[in-house]
Amino acid sequence: MSDPSKQSVIRTYDRYAPIYDSLFGPIQRAGCVRMAESVAALEPGHILEVGIGTGLTLSMYPERAKVNGIDISPVMLRQAQQRAAGLPSRDIRLAIMDAEQLEFDDNTFDCVAVPYVLSVTPNPDKLVAEIRRVCRPDGHIFIVNHFSGGKLWSLPERLLRSVADKIGFRSNFDYDHHILRHDWTVLSTTPVRLFGLYRLVIIRNG
Repeated sequence: MSDPSKQSVIRTYDRYAPIYDSLFGPIQRAGCVRMAESVAALEPGHILEVGIGTGLTLSMYPERAKVNGIDISPVMLRQAQQRAAGLPSRDIRLAIMDAEQLEFDDNTFDCVAVPYVLSVTPNPDKLVAEIRRVCRPDGHIFIVNHFSGGKLWSLPERLLRSVADKIGFRSNFDYDHHILRHDWTVLSTTPVRLFGLYRLVIIRNG
């Protein structure tokens, strides 16, 4: 299976944008809500969401928090900007940006939220390095993602590999390799959807 390229990811999500909420919202909402609630419980001052998409989580973050949201898809980001416009009292700043080359200084954010992004970025290790760089020491990183299941899911994952690049999705995504091997502290891992295939992972940086 080839990894998704940056251009294939942009094309895919630009194409999905008009129907993204109706197509993927029912699948992703549970994870986004759980993630946003977990972020809000910490009462952070400054939040970064990587892959803000259409802005589904914007209204769920604390009102007093400063929120930066980035996405690589201009069409998706335009929808997020419309949602942000409906929250005029919030400090929300949105930008087109490559998550593997973040345009923020080191140690900028109290929390970094990464919903459904890690398995669609071309280089997950590079994204991880970037979110750790911009998250302050002992800050928190929240990852919601698909992780490969056991024998029950091995056949569907194999079938998806042939079209993964076209849909911008890496079907075989190993939890141990992409989460446990890094020298950060995993605080919790909670299933959020589809028999545990999607999980919310809460991490302390540093």
